[in-house]
Amino acid sequence: MTDVATLGGIAPLARDGAQLALDTAPLALASAPLALDTAPLFGLPLVDVWFALLFALLGAFLFLDGFDFGVGALFLTRRDAEERHVLLGSIGPFWDGNEVWLVVFGGALFAVFPPAYAALFGRHYLLMFAILGALILRGIAPEMYEQREDPAWKRAWGWAFGVGSVASPFLLGLFVGDWLLGATTTVTLPGVVVGLVVVALTVASGAAFLGLKTEGDLPAEMGRYGVGAALAYLALLVVAVVYLYATRPDLRDALLSAPVLALVVLTVVLVAGYVVAVRRGRRYAALALVGAITFGLVAVVGILLYPYIDPATGLTAADAAVSVLPLNLMTVATAILLPLVLVYFGVLYSSFRGPLAAEETY
Repeated sequence: MTDVATLGGIAPLARDGAQLALDTAPLALASAPLALDTAPLFGLPLVDVWFALLFALLGAFLFLDGFDFGVGALFLTRRDAEERHVLLGSIGPFWDGNEVWLVVFGGALFAVFPPAYAALFGRHYLLMFAILGALILRGIAPEMYEQREDPAWKRAWGWAFGVGSVASPFLLGLFVGDWLLGATTTVTLPGVVVGLVVVALTVASGAAFLGLKTEGDLPAEMGRYGVGAALAYLALLVVAVVYLYATRPDLRDALLSAPVLALVVLTVVLVAGYVVAVRRGRRYAALALVGAITFGLVAVVGILLYPYIDPATGLTAADAAVSVLPLNLMTVATAILLPLVLVYFGVLYSSFRGPLAAEETY
């Protein structure tokens, strides 16, 4: 039987233990964040998550800025000043915001896979400057076009706008093709084919977007260009896949894998759906379908690359990834900021939805 003296000896010890726990609680809380440097958040395969997110960001850029490029390419088909004015005004509120996704893609590559970023951009620095030059030309040309009414001036800057809008996706496709193949030279035949694939895709995207932003005869005429571009995209994609299968034995297993074959079949279905949607005037459906085609193309590139992030140097995603702590911190920051960015774009596109109003200008 426990006596009173024993209880009396235990009580002070209990009080001292409780006080010690209270005193050390702030220290325990302060050290809790340090757990971020011991294991990935929630045990997730964060390297793989970021690899997938990297290509999702690339897909977002190719889709959103892709229809801007497509509008710029279709701008070259217009001779009427009013129609050119409408095409410029259709992308006025969007194009500079859409380019943010390219910055985010580059930032994610630099932050999560810095060795791959250094190797890729160092190996293709001339191509990077060419891409930046084409984007700059595409950006300043509409501004200069609107400054004067001189026909020669407008003709020169109109061509500059169109050339920049075609060169940007072509050079980006060239870069992606070289990246996929681990090419050490800037211009390669597969890279050129991929560049043409991306140009065709952006024209189809631009035609679908103009179907939503224009009225009268323009949507139908742009739709005809879009159908031709979609069919050209499909033909070029088949050429690229056959060429890779014939010349790259190391990619054959990946090309014949279930995900890639499923995406190729799905692409054929989506292109057919796009053609039907354009011809029936289903404009939102056409834009959604070309968006799915775009993300499908990027997914194929990601699957063919994985697990490598830079085939030329043999770097895998796991080899090139930063340590656990920065990876966890960037994941937390992205989980907070990315939804805010998506909300911003949702508000932007909803605010300028529908056909271009008569008073709207570039």
